[in-house]
Amino acid sequence: MSQVAAASASKPNLRWRVVDIAVASVIGVASAFIYWAVSLLYTPIGTPMEALVPGLSGLFNGLWLFAGPLAAVIVRKPGAAIYAEVVAGVLEALMGNMWGGLDTLLISLAQGVGAEIVFLVVAYRVWNLLSVTLSGVVSGVACWAYTFFTHLQGFDFGGAYGIWYLITTLISGALISGVLMWYLYIGIAKTGALDAFGSGREIRGIGA
Repeated sequence: MSQVAAASASKPNLRWRVVDIAVASVIGVASAFIYWAVSLLYTPIGTPMEALVPGLSGLFNGLWLFAGPLAAVIVRKPGAAIYAEVVAGVLEALMGNMWGGLDTLLISLAQGVGAEIVFLVVAYRVWNLLSVTLSGVVSGVACWAYTFFTHLQGFDFGGAYGIWYLITTLISGALISGVLMWYLYIGIAKTGALDAFGSGREIRGIGA
């Protein structure tokens, strides 16, 4: 089966296994450290970006969105994107960031739901570059919407979290959380590390 046309014609097995939980957890934990590191860089780098063009800091957001699409395309079970994103967000908050625990938890949940929606729509049957990229994009929409409506901005689309923040977040979500995660998944699968998953055997051409 082609890597790009990675879609299952048969009914997918949607029951979680111990290995699914373990790998989704590992993705969440590893992502948390990256999320935390990005949170430390946000102010020193994001502030000058915002001074240059309001909303430009949205280019950072893809670095907080990738756990969901990556877990989903590897584990391929309902809730994988939400689970990994929430685990990453909770651990990031525990390590300490400027937003605090509740805010980080809620935006992580929103981003996870956004990433999950795409795979829910295709009934967890279509796994390719387009579906993973769309997952990153929709997760970006959720990230932007949460930020927009919780910063008391109302409907000022020209404000700091307005239209340009949306555009840069979508670009970041598509490229980092979508395209980059798709090729990262393929790279990991080619090593044989994912042979316990259909997603890994698919790339290596190994039968179930």
